[in-house]
Amino acid sequence: MNKLFLKYIQILARWLFILCIPVFLISGFIAVAVNSQWLYEHSFNTYGVEETTGIETVELEKAAAQIIDYFNSSNEYLAITVIKDDTDFVLFNDKEIEHMKDVKGLIRLDYRVLTFTGLFMLLFILFYFYKDRNSASRMTASAVFGGASITFGLILILGIMAVSDFNTFFTAFHLISFTNDFWLLDPNKDYLIMMFPGGFWFDAVIYIAASIAVSAVILGIGSWYYLRKTKADKAHSD
Repeated sequence: MNKLFLKYIQILARWLFILCIPVFLISGFIAVAVNSQWLYEHSFNTYGVEETTGIETVELEKAAAQIIDYFNSSNEYLAITVIKDDTDFVLFNDKEIEHMKDVKGLIRLDYRVLTFTGLFMLLFILFYFYKDRNSASRMTASAVFGGASITFGLILILGIMAVSDFNTFFTAFHLISFTNDFWLLDPNKDYLIMMFPGGFWFDAVIYIAASIAVSAVILGIGSWYYLRKTKADKAHSD
């Protein structure tokens, strides 16, 4: 009975490991994107944000750096003042600040998911290498191949959905993620959406999806090659 129970626990742990791979990669690349100053500056340079807002690019870049700092700070609310027309200008209104508080909550959740899945996968690998070093490598490689395959398939589906109708995709994400309408901003007066227009979000989604897909392919090919090589080596030794 105990052996059967342990067998089921091992099967469950293996599947959790496999499912952790896409979650880890998605949360990881979201964290990278959120903290990438160059991605913010891409929006400013590509979508003419200086002309739209009337704020010089150097001030926009300072604001982007402060947004990144806010996401990683203990501050509840975001407060940014920039120079516009040679005077101090409070960048975001109350509705935008409340929305950024909600966004920060999602980002901190993303950090926790990234940490949990990473720790679980590390403990899983360490446990199996401690339990049976001889078979742990192939077992881990097999699980990585499964996780990479699921990741690639999931990102392919989400990528097709995003590219085919990004507005619907983007709206659905906000309806699922937020319980209020603070995200419904006016592009004619709200600087948050002027700084980060729809094109920026499309580019960000494509960047994240492409990065995850490439990582999944690398993991998949690497694990497949290892499984193939070790199988051939074992057959040769026999």
